[in-house]
Amino acid sequence: MLMLGGIIVLHITTIIMLLVATIDNAWWVSVSVSTDLWGKWEYSSSVWRYTNQSSYPEVDVEYLQTVQATSVLACVFAILALFVFVAQLFTLPKGQRFTFTGSLQLIACLCIMVAASIYTAKFNTRETTGGYGHSYVLAWISFVFTFLLAITYFILRKKSE
Repeated sequence: MLMLGGIIVLHITTIIMLLVATIDNAWWVSVSVSTDLWGKWEYSSSVWRYTNQSSYPEVDVEYLQTVQATSVLACVFAILALFVFVAQLFTLPKGQRFTFTGSLQLIACLCIMVAASIYTAKFNTRETTGGYGHSYVLAWISFVFTFLLAITYFILRKKSE
């Protein structure tokens, strides 16, 4: 019972990290710029100004939309996997594995890996100032956690009491 509670807490923590990584504006940060998957915040004249990422000519819109879509899909699949896991706790016969939950979690893992990899390869490669922000780091940590959870679900069996 303690192990199931730990898995649920880890799963909820991973979902929160995925949501923060997808929504928060700290994928790339510098003194005067902060970007996320949706827009760019620029600091000038003591005011932060927001502009859409796709309005910049150096941003490849297809790659940006791919990163956005796979990040959102990672959140959706991780949330769906949690609901399926809870449902399988009550409906799955004893001794069965949580294969469907593991599959959903593995899809979420692959989605966030694709998003973070494309962002790494295609965005901010020519920037000389700034660095990756906490949202970018959370995306990679979420990748590791979703992978570990997927493996755990594939291994986990309902034990007879």
